[in-house]
Amino acid sequence: MTDTDPLSLDATAQAALLRTGKISPRELLELAIARIEALNPALNAVIHQRFDAARAETSALAREAPFAGVPFLVKDLMLTTAGDPCHSGSRYLQRIGYRAREDSHLAARYRRAGLVILGRTNTPEFGTVCTTEPTAYGPTRNPWSLAHSPGGSSGGSAAAVAAGMVAIAHGNDGGGSIRVPASHCGLYGLKPSRGLISHGPSRGDVWMGAAHEHVLTRSVRDSAALLDVSAGAHAGDPYPNIWSPGAGLAALAEDAPRLRIGWLGRCPGERMMLHEDCRRAVEAAAQLLQDLGHHVEEAHPPALDETDDERHFMRMVAAWTAHDLEAAIAASGRPLEDGDLEAHTAIIHQMGKAVSGVDYLRAQVYLQSWARRIAGWWDAYDLLLTPVAAAPPPRIGAYAATAEDPMGPLRGTVPYIVFTAPFNVTGQPAASLPLHWTADGLPVGVQLVGRLGADTTVLQVSAQVERAAPWQLRRPPAR
Repeated sequence: MTDTDPLSLDATAQAALLRTGKISPRELLELAIARIEALNPALNAVIHQRFDAARAETSALAREAPFAGVPFLVKDLMLTTAGDPCHSGSRYLQRIGYRAREDSHLAARYRRAGLVILGRTNTPEFGTVCTTEPTAYGPTRNPWSLAHSPGGSSGGSAAAVAAGMVAIAHGNDGGGSIRVPASHCGLYGLKPSRGLISHGPSRGDVWMGAAHEHVLTRSVRDSAALLDVSAGAHAGDPYPNIWSPGAGLAALAEDAPRLRIGWLGRCPGERMMLHEDCRRAVEAAAQLLQDLGHHVEEAHPPALDETDDERHFMRMVAAWTAHDLEAAIAASGRPLEDGDLEAHTAIIHQMGKAVSGVDYLRAQVYLQSWARRIAGWWDAYDLLLTPVAAAPPPRIGAYAATAEDPMGPLRGTVPYIVFTAPFNVTGQPAASLPLHWTADGLPVGVQLVGRLGADTTVLQVSAQVERAAPWQLRRPPAR
């Protein structure tokens, strides 16, 4: 076994150790399991363990796979692994003991890449809010401060990677759910372009194409490498796949050209005040990009300042949440009981059932028109730089539902998706880069957004920034 702590490395370095025989897959697996067992009681990141299954799978690995033997965790939402629980943060699905019948296409790609799935990570109920505090499984805590949230909805995965349980973990992003936890936990988090990663075989898209799958990582190269093994078309996918095999890592082998970058240092539409740390983070990042040779100026798509999108986006999310819940009820034959839904989810469920076909299409038409007005700005610019969120990580319980305010969790989400959700609607690639920490030691990320299909540009500039302002050596106390 190597003298270096393998769990302190990124997944690419772990894979290299495994290929050269400096550590065996079983040794690395047991180190990861021990780390999870030591830290999870405090963090509550991993809610479904599959350690014995992982041990069996490790003994049957295809050694030529690029990540053969690298430990991995998957978020307990959307992605399914055959025979394992998939509760989506829901007390209802927990109560009926729901288990997935099949691997999703993405899970199968992860397995072919050699990743060993140790378990599933915590997520808020149906992924509708930006903190990970489901009643079903309790709150996940941020390794940088146990009093604070790691964000959501991929909060369990982000906490696990930040704490060093694994080097890389799956997440998904319907309004910021990869980028916000990455920002809160000092990680790199890319939301790829729409259509690159399949939701099949059970889904064509999710949330009107707003929900995207990928991973949370410590390094840009891990995100690029995982995109190379995850992206690819499957029969029946509704969006064109525009990824060339190996394009992610190939982009990192080249220097970024001089680009035209706009940056935004206030909340779109002046909907709320931007926290001082978030403003400082984006201003410092703008200066860094300029120092790296890019043309940087204050500029952003004017359509971001429109405010009708929130109403239409919420109508769409409510309809999808109601659909998913009703589908689970119909499939199981088990009706809802009192207490099965959190207060805000129960309201969203009722809202969604009340959305008519005409209402849904009205939302779709508006959001698609709005997306075109936003995306057109990239005719003149290559990248947009923004904060990830309007505020640093919130304290656990800050947005808990109460009898007086059952929608508190949803209202508390707004400051954390005001910069991110627009690019779920447009389908553009967007990444969170961990470039700032508050005086209290809490991470604050900045967001880079590229034109649709320009994922390699986002990765290339992210890697350039990572080299200029490396973040991997900065580690949280809870690990």
